[in-house]
Amino acid sequence: MVKLTAHESLSRETVRRRLAEADLKPWRRKMWCIPQVDADYVARMEDVLDLYAEAPDPLRPVVCFDESPIQIIGEVRRPIAPVPGKIERYDCEYQRNGTANLFVFLDAHRPWRRVKVTQRRTAADFAVCMRELADLHHPNAERIRVVLDNLSTHSAGALYQTFPAEEARRLLRRIEFHYTPKHASWLNMVEIEIGVLAGQCLDRRIESYPRLVAEVAAWEKQRNAARSRVEWTFTTEKARTKMGRAYPRPVNLARPARRRPQRVKTSVPRY
Repeated sequence: MVKLTAHESLSRETVRRRLAEADLKPWRRKMWCIPQVDADYVARMEDVLDLYAEAPDPLRPVVCFDESPIQIIGEVRRPIAPVPGKIERYDCEYQRNGTANLFVFLDAHRPWRRVKVTQRRTAADFAVCMRELADLHHPNAERIRVVLDNLSTHSAGALYQTFPAEEARRLLRRIEFHYTPKHASWLNMVEIEIGVLAGQCLDRRIESYPRLVAEVAAWEKQRNAARSRVEWTFTTEKARTKMGRAYPRPVNLARPARRRPQRVKTSVPRY
């Protein structure tokens, strides 16, 4: 039996040993996306996973879409070029030359991606991206299924805000939005591609908007030429196996809920 005793003070070494024994590091914290898995979460998740599991269909492509902000940063002092035995050295001070935005498209079933650099990411910019997707990149598709997150500008209303009603309706007859669950951006395949873009192209200082456009276009061309793809292996069946405990419990319709008998007050007249 463990007996708890009161202590007026504890040494730092005692605290260190107890924390080490329990493998605890209370001074460390990590920001984490903590979703609430409910029926709506599961419905959206399985909808997206079923799209990924479909066979490729040129007439009904599945395109993942998202955006990413980026800072345009220049050098204050010229870096020292590398020489044999020494790597390139650059100064810790830098100059901030503004910001930009990257709209990224990724075909879930083909080795194709498109990165569009813009100065903003408003509802109008989103609407223009959807029109380019329909008319420029997939002109022959009957229905384009777009996987995207729940950002406020990602809506059908953005097209009506930007274009005349006839044009907005024409585009929406060919575009179908499929939203990922809230706090579940990992389900959007394009997030992986944005990570590759950040690691292969944007992991350095790019001092101007025109150079950013040129660098991103070169990366996109090389990546498409190499026919690189994201190999997605998470399926609906795996989700039900790994996340089964988090799934909502269905209502048992065969056994109706028992109702408590109601008390009825009666009054007997007295004579």
